[in-house]
Parts: sequence; structure tokens; C-alpha cells
Amino acid sequence: MSNEMSGDALLQLVREDLRGFAGYASARTYDVKGEVWLNANESPWANPADANGSSRRYPEPQPPALREALARLYDCRPEQLLVGRGSDEAIDLLVRALCVPGRDAIVATPPVFGMYSVSARLQGAPLLAVPLVDGEAGFGVDLEAVAIAAEQGNAKLVFLCSPSNPTGGSVPLDGIAALATRLHGRALVVVDEAYGEFSDQPSATTLMETHANVAVLRTLSKAHALAAARIGTLIAEPALVRVLRACKAPYPVPTPCAELAVAGLSDEALARTRARVAQVRSERSRLQQGLATLPGVVRVYPSDGNYLLVRFADAGDAFARLLAAGVVVRDQRAAAQLGDALRITIGSPEQNDRVLAALVAKEAAA
Repeated sequence: MSNEMSGDALLQLVREDLRGFAGYASARTYDVKGEVWLNANESPWANPADANGSSRRYPEPQPPALREALARLYDCRPEQLLVGRGSDEAIDLLVRALCVPGRDAIVATPPVFGMYSVSARLQGAPLLAVPLVDGEAGFGVDLEAVAIAAEQGNAKLVFLCSPSNPTGGSVPLDGIAALATRLHGRALVVVDEAYGEFSDQPSATTLMETHANVAVLRTLSKAHALAAARIGTLIAEPALVRVLRACKAPYPVPTPCAELAVAGLSDEALARTRARVAQVRSERSRLQQGLATLPGVVRVYPSDGNYLLVRFADAGDAFARLLAAGVVVRDQRAAAQLGDALRITIGSPEQNDRVLAALVAKEAAA
């Protein structure tokens, strides 16, 4: 492999004091067999509300059936996967494991998902903000500026949200590959693909064979409609996954959540997910066209996600009128560059009609 870092070399990005860290060895860490389990101080009796009695036992730290199902879904090896409580946990683990407080920085591209900066703040890691560029084709990442910021600012992590939330644009794979090559030995490039199912672009996991400093975040919260189960996945070099497993909480995935996720990844469930995604994409186009015809709408941005970023002549009034019609959207006016914008999730056809009707009523009243 020509320009990739080996697993051992990638570990040089990990905090020096955590490279040999074993973490907490829970009762489920050891591969032991038996009929009477008395090693974890669990109750020998089930709670009356627990129909099958499974919840009296601690869950598997990384449920094997779920890891296998996710490996099939994301076309990777189980040892490349870290399963946790949504993508948020993986973001936090990466920042804590790679960044020495006050020394190692992270790069993020605002306006963007806020957990990158929150995790940096909690760790005391400097945040290097490289703003997205608002152009004719929508918001895009200035990858040259990202590279310079990472090189000059001692960044260990670069977060690229693709499709980006809330702006909707994807980062081209060739650009991600070039950035990873340039930051070889310096930083891990983390591609957050929470909304990847709604995009035509292939996953950045396709880059990992030749770029070991690329990692990918995925979630079952969006396209798979399992937000309450809190199942997120980091796909990365196995050596890095092992380090992060040592840093995580002992039992991050509750058994009921793991069982629900496995059922939600059956062939039948996946077929229904694909149908839902197709409908969301169709509704995304319809809602985009409908919004663009309204006089009070300044701009509707193209989106590869299940949402649209919309600029209004009076975003406050549009937000209030939608709320009066019982429609709750995300107010983006406090975000950099988005002082006149709202983010509208793509709903069902009926819900999207309700959005348009509320805003048409606004124009009629005006």
C-alpha cells in the first residue's frame, strides 16, 4: 500500500498516554462459558417488567450479531467497526483519545453539526474553524484552507460532514482522498456520513484501503428510522478501533437497542428503508421546487440529505407562521452565515404539503 499509514503508524496520532491503555475490564470482557453466571453481581431474578428476563444481564460490549449486520450494511470487516450510542459517542471518543488538551486541535467547517465543537470544548482541544463557502452551487468545503489550517494549527482530527448538516452539500471523494494524502502522518480525516443514504455519492469507506487515516461515521438514526435506539458506528483502521474500545464506557449498547437494530437490518426491513429513502428523495425535489416559487423565499439550497436549508426575506416570521400551523422546523438564525435561514426536514407528502400551505398562507396574508 503506497501512501497509506499502517495501523502502527496511525497509532502515533493517539495520545501518548493512551497508546497502551487497556481500559476497564468488565465482566463481559472475558470469553468464558458457564451455566451459572455469578461474575457480575447481577440479580438472579428478572424484573417483573422484563418479559424475557434478558435485561437483568449486562449487554455485550460490542454485540456480535449487530456488528455482523452493520459490517454487511457498510461493506466492511467487523474489526473495523466500533458501535456506540449514536455518532456523538464516537466523536467524543475520537477527540478524547487523539487530542491532548491545550495542544492538539480539531478542524471543523461551520456552519455544521455542533457536536464537533462541543467535544473539542469539553476536551480543551483548540477548535480551528474553516467556514464553508457559499457559492452558486451551494455551500462547499474549501479543502485547501482545511489542509492549511490542519498543518499550521497542529490538528489531530479533521471533521468533514458529508452530506453536511445543515447546508446539504457533499464533499467530493477525490478531494477527501487528496486531503488524507496531504495529512498523512499528521491527522485523521473523519467523514461524517449520517445522511449518506440520501446521497448519490459512494461512501468514503471506499478510500480506506489506500488511506488508513480516513475514518467514517454512520448512524441508524436517520434513514433507518431508529433514532431512539441510539446506534452509531465508527468505521476505522482496526488498530484505532481497539484503542477507542479501551476508552469507551463498558456497556454502551443496551440489549433491547441491539436487538431492535438487528431486526431493523433484516432483508425485509432494509427493503422498506430503501423505499422510504426513495420517497424522501422524491419529496425533497418536490418541496424544493414548491418553496422556490414562494416570493418570501430568497434561496433554497440543493441538498443531498433529508432536509433543505432555506433563506427567507423574514425568517423569523416564516418560523412563527410555520409554528402557528403546528409545524416545527430548525431555526438556524444563530449559526454563522445563516442569519436568515431555516432548516426543514423532509417529511411525509402530507407534512410537506402542510409546510407549503403555511408559507403560501403567509404570502397571501402579506
